[in-house]
This record gives sequence, structure tokens and C-alpha cells, in this order.
Amino acid sequence: MTGEAPRHPEHPTSPRAVSLREAARVWARIGLQSFGGPAGQIALMHRVLVEEKRWISQTRFLHALNYCMLLPGPEATQLATYAGWLMHRTLGGLIAGVLFILPGFLAILALSLLYASYQNAPVVEGLFFGIKPAVLAIIAQAAARIGGRVLTSRAMVAVAAGAFLAIFVFNIPFPLIILAAAGIGLIAHRAAPAIFQPPPSPHPTGTEPPDLLGDTIPEHARPSAARAVRTLATWGVLWAAPIVALLALLGPDHVFTQQSLFFSKAALVTFGGAYAVLAYIAQQAVEVYHWLEPGEMLDGLGMAETTPGPLIQVVQFVAFMGAHRDPGELHPLLAGTLASVLVTWVTFVPCFLWIFLGAPYMEAIRSSRKAAAALGTITAAVVGVIANLAVWFAIHTLFRDVRETTLGPVRVHTPVLSTLDPAALAIAAVATVLIFRVKLSLLKTIAVCAALGIAWRLIAAA
Repeated sequence: MTGEAPRHPEHPTSPRAVSLREAARVWARIGLQSFGGPAGQIALMHRVLVEEKRWISQTRFLHALNYCMLLPGPEATQLATYAGWLMHRTLGGLIAGVLFILPGFLAILALSLLYASYQNAPVVEGLFFGIKPAVLAIIAQAAARIGGRVLTSRAMVAVAAGAFLAIFVFNIPFPLIILAAAGIGLIAHRAAPAIFQPPPSPHPTGTEPPDLLGDTIPEHARPSAARAVRTLATWGVLWAAPIVALLALLGPDHVFTQQSLFFSKAALVTFGGAYAVLAYIAQQAVEVYHWLEPGEMLDGLGMAETTPGPLIQVVQFVAFMGAHRDPGELHPLLAGTLASVLVTWVTFVPCFLWIFLGAPYMEAIRSSRKAAAALGTITAAVVGVIANLAVWFAIHTLFRDVRETTLGPVRVHTPVLSTLDPAALAIAAVATVLIFRVKLSLLKTIAVCAALGIAWRLIAAA
């Protein structure tokens, strides 16, 4: 006996008390229940990991969330991967991340096959006709929720308004808007730090019950240059290998190659969550690559809203439809399925890379006031981008004819008022009342609107 307390005691305050098998069961449960977009998924993980299981403290959970908000990519997926990695090393992070993604991938693949095969059937057409207006209300709620928390000063409102005008009127690419917002935050950090403060945490802090991990830092969570090099090399090869192979075998003009390159680029610029980058993806997929029609992007977003898993999984539907329309020598459904797998790979492999590479260094990033200032203005810009997404989808959903007016650098989409769809407007109004007044859950709201859309299409067909 030396009289010294063991550094890693084997009792409930140690993460070793949670077996990998038990953790996998919990992550599978979270993956199957992760409806409602990033906000609902983060709330679910908080309830399970912090309140029910008490694996990690609320303070540590919020630290991890702040870390993931600084990274490109879907923050809820990265938060799950981070927590799994923290508890059970790389294998734990893989299990948590894959089980978070897998249910949504399988569900959207099934819906994509149904959509491509029976899109013109009255029931299927009515299903998606009803979902589109519901999604509009959901996007509006997201903009209101984030805006209410972030736009706490006139300066932040100005950043949001500037981001909206930049993308909606001047067609400035989303990545440049994010870079400009970050630059404004860094400059304002020195010139007017009181104006550009990061948004306060929405979660209260206080006295916390004991948690399994405690305040210890596991050995694998300590920074190591050698481990960082190995991680970067391994995950960099996993990310790049299919892209290089497609370039060599199919050439740069093949739809698979274009999709692998585009969605890899999107994975690098998805700051601010899925809602923020959807406008960028929708614009490119519809107007540049012509993989989708404008209304079909809303159909895909409706799929992602009504299935478990990350909202950014909508990229799988975009890829499916693009390859289905340009299958080459493959069967269209096989081409779409392969594109779904490919784009899911290049979208989510970077999430694992960012966590496994950067997690040991994230404490320093979190404590950086410059990073916090940049994040605050980026989040304000995200509100403007989400507002653009809502307006863009609204005019393409509620009106049958939308025209583009161009004058120099100005490019505005304007609806033809005489082509307003009264049925779509009515369902959108119902969705708005259910979400903002009745406070009905997102899933129930979408179910009601889908039923209304099916009923309307069946009546019209009869």
C-alpha cells in the first residue's frame, strides 16, 4: 500500500464501467430515435447521455457541442462521434457515428427508390405534395429559433441581413459568405468586442450529478503529433481513394465523379449546420448540375425531415436522382443506389476525420476568444442563409412559374403571382399554425400535411 489513490479507479466514475456492447445498444437507440433535425438530435443525446445514463457531465457535453459547431459538417453527427470516441476510443467513435447515420441512410434509400419508380402515382405524388409546404414551416421555425438566440444586437442583425442579400440578390457563393462573416468577427473582436459576442448557451448550467467520465482526460484524448499524422493519413486516404479511382476510371465528366468532387467540397464548407449549406447545395444541384428540379429538392428535404439521422443526409437523395437521370450503361435504380453510397461516404468520412484528428486539440480551440468571435458572426450569417433557403423554397413551392431577373451582378428569382397554388398555400398555412401555435411535433406536423396532400391529389385525380 502506497497510500496513493488510483488514477483510474474501476467504479462508476470511470468510463471503463460502460462496456462497448452496452454503448452500441445505446447508440443504436439514439440513431433510431434521432428525428427532428439537429436541434432535436442534440436534445435527444443530452437527455440520454447526460440525464439518463450520466456518462458525461452537462459541462463536458456543452464543450463538445461548442467544438463541433466550430467544424464543417453536421454537428449532431460529430457530437455523437465525439462522445463515442471520448468513451471508447476510435472504435467507439466509429460505432456511435455509423449507428447515428445508418437508419437514415436506409430509410432515404428506400424512399428514393419509391420516389423514382412511382413519383407520378397519385398517392406518392400527394405524399410529397403535402410534405413540401410542411418543410417550409419547419425551415421558418429553424430560422426563428436560431435568430432569436443569435441576433442579440443590431450588428448581428446587419450580418444576417448582409448574408441574405449576398446569396439571394448577388448570388455570392456560400463559402465566401462564411469566410467574410468569420473575417468580420475577427476584426470586430479587436475593434468592438462587446458588439460581436458569441451566442449564449441555450442550456442552463449549475450543480451537476456525478457522471461516469468525471473530469479525467483519457490517455487517448491527449494530443499526440504521431497519432495526428497517422489519423490524417488514414482518413485522408479513405476520403480521397474513391474520388481518385473515379477520376482515373470514368473521367471528370461522369456523374459519379462530379458528385464525389462536389459533395467532398461541400463537406469542407458546411459551417453552421445542414440548414445553412442546403441553399448552396440546392442552388448547385438544380441550377448548375441539373440533377434535380427545384420542387424535388424540397421532396428530398421532406424525406430527411421525416426519417431518423442527420438532416444533411438529403445529399443522398440529390445524388440518387442525379445518377438516376444520367445512369450511363447501368440500370437507373442501380446507378442511383451506387450514387447514394458514394455521396454518403464522401460526406461523412470527413466528419470522422475532423473528430479523430482535432478532438485532442479542441480544448485550445474552445478557449480561443478569436475563434469564439468568428463563430458568433458565422452563426449570424447562417441565419441570413437559412432565410434565403426559406424564401427560395417558398417561391418554388407555392408558385408554379418562377422567373429569374438579372441586372448586372443582381439576380433575383420572382414568382408569377397568377400561378399561385392555393392548395399548397393552404397546407403551408396549416403547417405554420401547427408548428408555431399548436406546438405540434415536427413528425406529427409532417404526417398531417402528408395526409392532406394525399387527400388533395386523390380528389384531383378523381
